[in-house]
Parts: sequence; structure tokens; C-alpha cells
Amino acid sequence: MKDEVPNLKSYDAMLREEAAEPTLEVPTSEPTKKTQIIAIYGKGGIGKSFTLANLSYMMAEQGKRVLLIGCDPKSDTTSLLFGGKACPTIIETSTRKKLAGEEVKIGDVCFKRDGVFAMELGGPEVGRGCGGRGIIHGFELLEKLGFHDWDFDYVLLDFLGDVVCGGFGLPIARDMAQKVILVGSNDLQSLYVANNVCAAVEYFRKLGGNVGVAGLVVNKDDQSGEAQAFAEAVNIPVLAAIPQDNDLRKKSANYQIVGTATSKWGGLFAQLGENVAEAPPLRPVSLSQDALLELFDGSETGAGVVLEPATDRDMCGSLAVEKKSLEVIYDDA
Repeated sequence: MKDEVPNLKSYDAMLREEAAEPTLEVPTSEPTKKTQIIAIYGKGGIGKSFTLANLSYMMAEQGKRVLLIGCDPKSDTTSLLFGGKACPTIIETSTRKKLAGEEVKIGDVCFKRDGVFAMELGGPEVGRGCGGRGIIHGFELLEKLGFHDWDFDYVLLDFLGDVVCGGFGLPIARDMAQKVILVGSNDLQSLYVANNVCAAVEYFRKLGGNVGVAGLVVNKDDQSGEAQAFAEAVNIPVLAAIPQDNDLRKKSANYQIVGTATSKWGGLFAQLGENVAEAPPLRPVSLSQDALLELFDGSETGAGVVLEPATDRDMCGSLAVEKKSLEVIYDDA
């Protein structure tokens, strides 16, 4: 993790240079760096935090050094890991310390449980700032705290996938992660978000980036198959299918960890941990809106609807006035 992120100017020049090459293939070999930095994206409420808290806990049980960083303005990534307790965020702590004339220390923002280290970047107060800018500011603070000198096997970044601004796309745009993992379900909105992330990966690959998509985690799987069909269509594997189960729902709501060998769900998360570690970064092929809709039953998505163009009369309604035509009409010769 000691490699510094290139400065913006040199990185921009490198992107332009590599984008001019005729082919840009994603490397499929294992990452060369000791630390795997993995960005997880998904629609808000789809279960990223549940998946990540249990995945990180299982990886730590397997003897790995794991750092979990919440990059969602809701700051709920670490809630399940810490039994519902709110973790002081880097941004709010930095603001408070700055006003007091003090420096932020690692113990102010990073906390641990059973081998998992975790922190939250946080975000601005509602209506008072840009969440994407907050992410960028948060990573600047991480660098000051020594991010590039830390020694971990895995760094898991939890990103909100609904927002497509530059701040939330930082790991993809700046090659800060080796690979991306998507969390989705068998519903159109979560797969729409997953498809957007695939499109972002495609875009930055064309500019010379190296981040690929390692696969999809299907959460709340009711076995209807749309998420699996999406993964096949964009050419990525399904890393795990977490069932829609009442026991999982209750344990998640009560902030209980199930990603442990003592749980009946331990095997599922142990396999997910292995798949996440070994899956190579692939280059997805994002779908058009129509192709995405075709994954679903037409009765659920409004298939058959035809776009009917509006007229000036439609727009003016009762205020519509007949206008004389300026068209020149010639008499028949």
C-alpha cells in the first residue's frame, strides 16, 4: 500500500497516452500488490453494509488483516459490525478537531472488533454540502493519517452506487482499487445501479484505467433469476447468492454478525470470502435500458408501451390557438 496515487496532472497525461492504444485488455492475473483494495457498490438499502460487515468478519476469522471503510454519507457501514453503535466519522472528527486546534489521530476515527479494523468517512450535514466532495476530502485525510503505509491484506470500500458523481466514482476513476464488486437483487432498480457502475468501469477502461468488475453478490435472493441473468448478460460471475430468509433479516435488524464459523450461515460467507479474494477483475459490457428491461417479465416493467410524441396543441391545452399555415400551396397545372 506504499505506492502513492499519481498526482492529477501526471495521471491525466497517462490516461490520454494509454487511451490512444488500440487495445485495452483488463489484466486477469492475481493482483501484484500485497493489499487488495476492493470497492463495493450497490443501490442504497440493497444490503451492502450487511454483506460487508459479515464478509470482513469472516475474512478476519480466516486470519486475514482487514480494513473496512464506509464511504456512504449515511455512515451505516460499520453499524452492524459494532452492534448498532455509531462510529465517529473522519469528516466530523476532523472538523471538530480543527476548530479546537488539534490534529486527528488514528484512534479518533478507527476502531476494531475481533480482528476487523473499521472507520467511516462520513458526509456533510443534510443540505449543506456535496457528498462526493466529502468522499474526496475524506481520502485526503486518510492519506495524511498514513493510508499508504498501513499493512492490510484487504481494504474494503463501501460506496453508494445510486450517485454517479466523480467523488463516488473515485476508486474507478483514479485506479485506487484493483477491482469492484456489485451488490444487487432481483429487482430492476438495484440492477439499474449495478449496470451504471459497469458503464463507469467501461468508460474509465477506455481512458486507460485498470479497474475491473470481479462479480455480483445477489442479496435477498428469491430465486426468480433476474440478477443471475444480468450477471451473465454483462459477463461477470455471481460470487454468492444470499437467500431471502427471515432468520437473516432478524439478525441483521438486531445487529448480529452471521459471517462467523459458529453461525449456520458461516459456510456461505466463507465461500464468499474465497471468491472475493480469487475473482479476477473483468471488463463488463453494460446493457442498454431496453436490454435491462428485457431481463424482467414484461408485465412488471410496462412492456409494450409506445412513446407517443406530444404536439403543440397538447402542450397549450385550453390555451391553444389555431395558427394559420405559412405553407405555399400551388394550384395543379
